[in-house]
Amino acid sequence: MFVKISNSPRDYAWGSDGRISALFGQRSSAREAELWLGTHEGSPARVADGRTLGVVLDEAEVPHPPFLLKVLAAGSPLSLQAHPTAEQAEAGYERENAAGIPLDAPHRSYRDPFAKPEIIVAVTEFEALCGLRSIAQAQQLLRAVTAVDAGAEPLLERLDTSMESAVAWLLSRDDAVAGVVAAVTGAVTILSREDAGAGDTVRRLAEHYPGDPGIVVGGLLMNRVTLAPDEALFLPAGNLHAYLEGVGIELMGPSDNVMRAGLTQKHIDVDELMSIADFSPLPEPRMARGTLAGALQYSPDAPFELRRIHGEHAPGVAACGILIAVAPTTVTLADGVEELAAGEAAFIDNVEGVAIVSESAWLALAQ
Repeated sequence: MFVKISNSPRDYAWGSDGRISALFGQRSSAREAELWLGTHEGSPARVADGRTLGVVLDEAEVPHPPFLLKVLAAGSPLSLQAHPTAEQAEAGYERENAAGIPLDAPHRSYRDPFAKPEIIVAVTEFEALCGLRSIAQAQQLLRAVTAVDAGAEPLLERLDTSMESAVAWLLSRDDAVAGVVAAVTGAVTILSREDAGAGDTVRRLAEHYPGDPGIVVGGLLMNRVTLAPDEALFLPAGNLHAYLEGVGIELMGPSDNVMRAGLTQKHIDVDELMSIADFSPLPEPRMARGTLAGALQYSPDAPFELRRIHGEHAPGVAACGILIAVAPTTVTLADGVEELAAGEAAFIDNVEGVAIVSESAWLALAQ
């Protein structure tokens, strides 16, 4: 089965003006945040006759892809967040169902019983926060602040206990937290001399979310990462992360389970976040990539992988896939040849024996 699919970009507040359209050589002044390609009910891809891809696959008795492919364009910071394991998601989903919480309730945390591992590959330079610094690194940054403003000293005491204790205290919004946030925000120039990335993170977050404890969590406790095009991050269960700015290709489990830690007006469930988050330091957030004939390969510890095609490529695996063309793309199948223009996408039920030729395309595969 080869079927062309399409969708319209979602216009979340953090999106950017026309950058998804621009990726495909098109012009738009509309705010564009995410283009979803998959069967997720939140924004399902559709075929030419208007049916959703999920309906088409169900009618043909073809399994749904175990992933959701997105084109993401961040013009301002997204929320600090983490995602549960499959076991945590299943338990949380059942618990909230038993409590009678509607699936669309704003205060619901678990909207499905699935995990949501993610990878993001940079198309443009891409700024992100991913995982936690070591306690020693965080203390060094914080001491640069306390040298000019003692209001940040209560956080040093929590860091002496553990990173988990520090994050939990910041999110508790204890009376002294506001003083720490004010001290860190006011010391952005000092921070920039100590660590340019930390200073820039504090500046960005304070501009968009003044007074939010996430300014301190993101700026002082988390790794700031600048991805060059084709560099990637893997965000497993428990990884605390946030995207700041840039265009990327994102591949994830087909889930909408998000535990937020800050930088948002949406529901924050501190207790649940603390129960699923991984507070161990992450020395190197970037994930390795492989090289195949005509493609770069991004293969995380998850039921999917992503390939950036830049020539002639034969996937060589018996798996379903979703292909999106950035440049004109030719797909040779056992029973014919299909062409995709820039910006067009297709679902392929089995890519084994398929050949793809393109100067630039992305292929998401089940594993």
